[in-house]
Amino acid sequence: MLSRFRGKTLCPECLGTRLRADANFIKITGRSVTDIVLMPVKESLAFFKTIQLNEQRINLATSLGSTLVGSMYILDEPSIGLHPRDTQRLITVLKALQEVGNTVIIVEHDEEIMRAADQLIDIGPMAGTHGGEMVFQGTFSEILKDKESLTAQYLNKKEEIEVPAQRRRWKKYIEIKGARENNLQNVNVKFPMGIMTVVTGVSGSGKTSLVKKILYPAIKKLLGGYNESTGNFDHLLGDYGDINGAEMIDQNPIGKSSRSNPVTYIKAYDEIRTLYSDLPLARTRGLKPSHFSFNVEGGRCEVCQGEGMITVEMQFMANIHLKCEHCKGKRFKSEILEIEYRGNNIFDILNLTVDETLEFFADYQGPSKYKSLHQKISNKIQPLADVGLGYIRLGQSSSTLSGGEAQRIKLASFLGKGNFATNTLFIFDEPTTGLHFHDIRKLLAAFNALVKNGNTLIVIEHNLEVIKCADWIIDMGPEGGNQGGEIIFQGLPEDLIKEKRSITSKFLSEKLG
Repeated sequence: MLSRFRGKTLCPECLGTRLRADANFIKITGRSVTDIVLMPVKESLAFFKTIQLNEQRINLATSLGSTLVGSMYILDEPSIGLHPRDTQRLITVLKALQEVGNTVIIVEHDEEIMRAADQLIDIGPMAGTHGGEMVFQGTFSEILKDKESLTAQYLNKKEEIEVPAQRRRWKKYIEIKGARENNLQNVNVKFPMGIMTVVTGVSGSGKTSLVKKILYPAIKKLLGGYNESTGNFDHLLGDYGDINGAEMIDQNPIGKSSRSNPVTYIKAYDEIRTLYSDLPLARTRGLKPSHFSFNVEGGRCEVCQGEGMITVEMQFMANIHLKCEHCKGKRFKSEILEIEYRGNNIFDILNLTVDETLEFFADYQGPSKYKSLHQKISNKIQPLADVGLGYIRLGQSSSTLSGGEAQRIKLASFLGKGNFATNTLFIFDEPTTGLHFHDIRKLLAAFNALVKNGNTLIVIEHNLEVIKCADWIIDMGPEGGNQGGEIIFQGLPEDLIKEKRSITSKFLSEKLG
């Protein structure tokens, strides 16, 4: 409750640099370390290129800037958060590392990085239990001819994400006037309602400041919610009164404890617990749905408190996680695990993947009284498969889920509510993070389902497959930092490619043909 009255502000003493005042007494060519910290990278680069140093300092700068040789660099999706223009710069840096004698290994979904690679290793053919095999290894030109690889089918255009036949039209909108947060240049912008709007622009152009720092907090406060302080702007205009709710679908974990998992988050576990508590042996033993919960006392293993793991704190070293010796990692007491439905106890169900669960509950041949529970469980779990998460396990700990997976689970929770509330504003921040082409296609289908139900989508994104499918584009720039913060374009994707100031337009034109 106190968070309603708390806020964050820049420290007036250090101006956010986290350094004491006396650290600023030391200067080189008139600049203190604080001056350097507050500079945009581009300005600091110019400063260090022109600085005049004595011999001792030149040697130090040279050693700090030297490149290791004979090393192995492993990068996990380095293109995350990068505009296509910046991805080209990243490729240049990576090739420079390789050319001086290093080995560079990259886990990546970006097509441009695949094209630049000397060797491609494709893992699949699908995800989870349907994957884990090496489908292909070779050059980019060779993978284009491969018939087994799903990646190959998207690269050679046998499979592709199609451009919508027509863009959805809009009449109502939310307008922000005089946005000045961070690098925003006192801009005015309209966000259409009832369609999918994609906010684009190079990294640092002001997208997050506009959407997450101004629009979302402003709408949330109008709806009676509390949030962090709203960024600087003058007026909120338009039809915002028609919005019933605002949801930020971010990549934060889906729960606050390691017991949080996909099946509890989408509320499908309630029906599963009800099903197990209604079985004959469970009724004979007087078991209630709560006995099949690992969050409360009753049926869970109290040694590990339903975790299945014991955490050993190691003081100054990383904690060690060991399988609970009492329940053997199965989270429940033995008398609970003896309750089986079609050969599976509650732990077995939690250990199924989403796809396996759908198969298990689809093939129904039991008593009629369980038929409705089967249907409810399937209806709530199906959206997880629809957003490309058929490979995750129902009881998988939230701590093992990536940010992209957590974000899609949140999306699935809304899709699984059936006739979920309309006129809700959904904001997604780079939802394609960690997604293959095939998963992006599924994600866009989920987006369309939300819009079809009368909701408004605003997506901050660099991925060209998503951008080309937008109903409306707001492009920011032209560059990042002090050279950004302007609205370069507002309109249809087909019109963006005509905008000469837009960096995004140069890359989008290839996708739109």
